[in-house]
Amino acid sequence: MVRFVQTSDWQLGMTRYFLEGEAQARYTAARIDAVRAIGEVARVQRCDFVLVAGDVFESNLVSTRTVARSLEAMGSIGCPVYLLPGNHDPLDAASVYTSAAFRRACPPGVVVLDQAGVHRVATGVEIVAAPWFHKPALTDLAAQALREAGEPDPGVTRLLLAHGPLDVLSPDDDDPARLSLAALESEIEADRLHHVALGDRHSRLSVGRTGRVHYSGSPEVTAFRDEVPGDVLVVDVDASSGAHAVRAHHVGTWRFTTMRRHLDTGEDLDALEEEIAALDPKDRTVVRTAFVGTLSLANKARLDDLLERWDDSLAARFTWAGHDDVAVRVEGSELTDLGVGGFVSSAVEELLARAGGGEGEQSARDALALLYRLGAAR
Repeated sequence: MVRFVQTSDWQLGMTRYFLEGEAQARYTAARIDAVRAIGEVARVQRCDFVLVAGDVFESNLVSTRTVARSLEAMGSIGCPVYLLPGNHDPLDAASVYTSAAFRRACPPGVVVLDQAGVHRVATGVEIVAAPWFHKPALTDLAAQALREAGEPDPGVTRLLLAHGPLDVLSPDDDDPARLSLAALESEIEADRLHHVALGDRHSRLSVGRTGRVHYSGSPEVTAFRDEVPGDVLVVDVDASSGAHAVRAHHVGTWRFTTMRRHLDTGEDLDALEEEIAALDPKDRTVVRTAFVGTLSLANKARLDDLLERWDDSLAARFTWAGHDDVAVRVEGSELTDLGVGGFVSSAVEELLARAGGGEGEQSARDALALLYRLGAAR
């Protein structure tokens, strides 16, 4: 029986456009912290090694500091770590894996699978690796590696480590690099392959009828579309007995969440405030807001104040362009109660007209709400 951690898409050195300053620094550090958390899972679960199914680094152009800190974290894992170059960090002429910074900092036990085919990692256990040498890939790299590997010896546990989209998941029928699920499951059913560890998807997913083809997903969230991010898999395999088990372990600490809400009343804002207050930890949460509805001037000002206060606590918060449309209506004496008159009164009338539609509509709404906030604060 062999037990190992399956993970992928670390993309160390990743930046996100909506993170600024110290928030980006904390996110960068969190991705390296996830490597250390994987090491803790490997130790507690008594794993024999860790398989990283591609995209270890965000690109081949990451900083030497990122390379050094990443390798230090990998070295702390305490068991062999096998790295597969993927489409983000292929083994091309500029490969990070052949750089002086990588060679200088690479600790014992961290192994780059820089050749396609069989790598024997323990008695009776072998990895068939399908690394990327350039992008785009021009063929099904998993199928090619399996052809070159030939037949395993009787009783040998064979693991495939590959990176890319399966054909059943990819809408691009013309992509020559898509991996054939049918071909992989044929190998599994013929007892020539006992587990398929895949990278490329950032969410955990089991695919196919055999239950042996798995994407682990990224150990830290990378995008709002990630459905099940932040996990790694602990896999038990034994070719002799046919045993196979996969268990997910959560290691991620960040969350990207989209808030789609219809806002019309003060009660709607009460519920929104409670929801934002419950987010924890806020300094590792990114919120993308998509609000629609019609708010009174007072409630629009309250919404702006609420978001301004929480913007200081959250890692980031931004409006989802094209999905946000909150109209403003003036009820009764909302502005006259503030005592505006003269030039300000004329400006209010103009803003009200513009807020009704046409060019500058959103700016006019925001200006009216700001005027209300300023007046109410006097």
